[in-house]
Amino acid sequence: MSGRGADTKVSGDLLVRVESLRELGEAVCHRLALEVERIGLASEVVIPGFDRAAFSLKRDPATGDGGLVGLWHDTNGRPRGSMVFHGDGSFFAEHDVLRVHPARPGWFVEAVTAWGRDGVIKGESRLIAMPE
Repeated sequence: MSGRGADTKVSGDLLVRVESLRELGEAVCHRLALEVERIGLASEVVIPGFDRAAFSLKRDPATGDGGLVGLWHDTNGRPRGSMVFHGDGSFFAEHDVLRVHPARPGWFVEAVTAWGRDGVIKGESRLIAMPE
């Protein structure tokens, strides 16, 4: 098989996988945005939508299952977040916040995360205590 045919198959497989996970992916992005809102930073931190991610197919080295990885980058090309949808139906997403917590003095919000499987999406913010 020529390289071009293989590229076409991968592109087609990628598009099918992205479309099959669109509804879940949008719900995961919504959950990340809710976490940002919950900590009071919605006016400063915007979670990009599902379609704003750059997607690729990756094989999980532990299970051999195929997964979908989506990466978000800032305007300078620096990574700011990711989503991983595993072949077993589980997923994990995170997006940088990188702000002082507006309601908890002495705490820095590193990121918001979302994870789950089987229609259950959980989320939280990842906080770091600031040095005194």
